[in-house]
Amino acid sequence: MLSPMMSSAEPELIILVRHAEKAVENPADPSLSAAGQARAQALALALQNAGVSSIFTTQFKRTRETAQPLAQARNITPQVLSAKRGAEHIKEVADAVRASSGTVLVVGHGNTVPAIATALGAPAMKEFCESSYSHMLVLRPAGPDMHVVQTRYGEADTGKFSADCQ
Repeated sequence: MLSPMMSSAEPELIILVRHAEKAVENPADPSLSAAGQARAQALALALQNAGVSSIFTTQFKRTRETAQPLAQARNITPQVLSAKRGAEHIKEVADAVRASSGTVLVVGHGNTVPAIATALGAPAMKEFCESSYSHMLVLRPAGPDMHVVQTRYGEADTGKFSADCQ
């Protein structure tokens, strides 16, 4: 039995991905490229049986469009959390995920997804390279521990990579 101070909402599984490949038009808020649209479809296919019950994105088209095929298939309205600079955004997303139940998908950015994973209890990791879109982090809370699986989905990334990022 839960005490009044404990929350019954807690995710069973947390899946974090960076948005898919972006188009070159409108650099401030680009849509997905054709490759990005294919990756968004691959994400929906990869997670079709994962039981996703909540989806979080930022206000940017590329995150919303990445989540869209799965959201439509699961009849979920993604919750948009404004991407603010720095720790404030990371904390807001982590708090929203912790307040959720079931399986949660977070579609973020190359510099935020690893930080969100760390805020949720995963070990620290490097930011994703600018040309890396296939990362998928799967977190399973287990008491005080966080089990983490780093995997990939969709087509292999083809861009340049650096020792400073993954």
